[in-house]
Amino acid sequence: MTKTHAFCGIALLAALAFSGAIAMAQKPTLDPETFLPPTLPWSGASEKLLAQADDPWITPSEKTGLTTTPNYADTLAFLRKMDAQSKLMRIDHFGTTPQGRKMVAAILTKDGAKLQDAKPVFLVQAGIHSGEIDGKDAMLMLIRDMLFKGKDSLLDKVNIVFIPALNADGHERSTPYSRPNQRGPKEMGWRNTAQNLNLNRDFMKAEAPEMQALLALINKYDPDFYIDLHVTDGLDYQYDVTYWFDGWDGLYADSPAIGKWLNEVYRPRADAALKTNGHIPGPMIFVRDEADLQKGIDFMAFDARFSHAYGDLRRLPTVLVENHSLKPYRQRVLGTYVLLEETLKTLASEAKSLKAAIASDRAGRPKTVDANWKTKEAPVGMLAFLSVASEQTNSPASGAKVSRYLGRPGPTAPVPIYGSEPGLQLDVAKAYWVPVTKPDVIAKLKLHGIKVEAITEPMTVDVEMIRLDGFGNAGLSEGRMTYAATGLKRERRQEIFPPGSVRVSTDQPLGALAACLLEPESEDSFFAWGFFAEILSRVEYMEPYAIAPMAEKMLEQDPALKAEFEARLKDDAAFAASPLRRLQFFYERSPFYDQRYLLYPVGRET
Repeated sequence: MTKTHAFCGIALLAALAFSGAIAMAQKPTLDPETFLPPTLPWSGASEKLLAQADDPWITPSEKTGLTTTPNYADTLAFLRKMDAQSKLMRIDHFGTTPQGRKMVAAILTKDGAKLQDAKPVFLVQAGIHSGEIDGKDAMLMLIRDMLFKGKDSLLDKVNIVFIPALNADGHERSTPYSRPNQRGPKEMGWRNTAQNLNLNRDFMKAEAPEMQALLALINKYDPDFYIDLHVTDGLDYQYDVTYWFDGWDGLYADSPAIGKWLNEVYRPRADAALKTNGHIPGPMIFVRDEADLQKGIDFMAFDARFSHAYGDLRRLPTVLVENHSLKPYRQRVLGTYVLLEETLKTLASEAKSLKAAIASDRAGRPKTVDANWKTKEAPVGMLAFLSVASEQTNSPASGAKVSRYLGRPGPTAPVPIYGSEPGLQLDVAKAYWVPVTKPDVIAKLKLHGIKVEAITEPMTVDVEMIRLDGFGNAGLSEGRMTYAATGLKRERRQEIFPPGSVRVSTDQPLGALAACLLEPESEDSFFAWGFFAEILSRVEYMEPYAIAPMAEKMLEQDPALKAEFEARLKDDAAFAASPLRRLQFFYERSPFYDQRYLLYPVGRET
């Protein structure tokens, strides 16, 4: 391209961009308040938590009446301002985002440099989906009150690790148009990271740098309680703070003692505190049909790629909070403050019972693990659902009826609850052997905190190995091609593992987690996420002109093979009619066939 042509091209692009900017400027501004449902009237005791306008420690969001949220730089500046004035806080830089931002955690403690093991460690994480940022502003208020407003007793028996925005890059992709179903703040960050990865789908494969940094932080501080703060989408209802954990009403807990503690100790206290302060707590809501509540609500089991299910699998009490997106930002932030403060009080008063529940589950060595959840056909219970009044109206845009919410409470309706059941039970091996040829898998096992034992000399090990009869392409997810293992065949082998290979014993607290990562049938296994895709490619082929005479010799020399072949011809008409499939039959049973094709290279010690 000549300089003249290049200049003309640039000029044309500039003209088009300018005309596009004019067109955009002429379009009406789309304010969510013009199309979102009307708000339900609200006031509550939690409004007393707000700082006065002249308070020197008023948070950036409070300055705007809890209608905006500060950007990442201003958030860190406020944390550093508090850090500089208090001995009870320090800033821990624990990673760097793909765009180069520092990932920070605020450590709040009366213990000094080393946290005491006797005290529960409370990990508070905001902004994993950075448009859902209520938790950041609520926690800034609570930290202010603990450090400077007389609530430091909350730190007498609990230590806190607070991440203000795990997805810091997404936090800075902030516009008024990030979350159209959410009422405030005025500008919101983006759900995914700068690499377009959803961090709350990444707990098992641990691909994003942010997730790798988080797992390292969890290993460093070994928290006793983890709360993951979100905002949900969906239909309108009266609840403003909804949350969930494995073990809710006894459902789905891989860590049964922890699940029971969350349901019987934590949940009643959290609900009571929220109600006392004017909020309406509830379970996480997934309605089947917005227009017909009688079709039910799903209390579903989640895969371990999600924070709360991952925490359950690794024996870490974990609560997923989903504030209701249609409630005003001010109301949601205040509700989150109440929940966080009550969590601290519960951890302080129930530290002994919490640690006992954790110890009990970490001592467990399950022989099986539920996996690959599916919906149960029959309801598992009923929920007295707190609805919002609505009507069905015709929509000229859609050409159909849509729900219009009316901004007032509706009836309390009994709604059936549908649950999940495991589609698979994984048998947990005594140990797994991972070859040195899979350094990425070995590194990720270590990143999860799973203990591995590396060998320094070659070892021949009697193991069970899995050969896939086939595989399915499960589709593209989170930037990776995913796979489903089918037709597994198990065979005993004397397998040689080179130096650097590792033995992963399941006689450890994270043994069940190791099984879910290394059993190929698991939907969140390394195999499913494409980390073993190389075994799906066959190496070397044999031409028909060579197979045919070889097959004739094989039939002559092996009566059992001949009987198998003839039975196949009789029973499978498609096979009998296919020359290539018939020849493939013999090639697969010859010594020339790739004996490691579809052989999953992880050994199972049983």
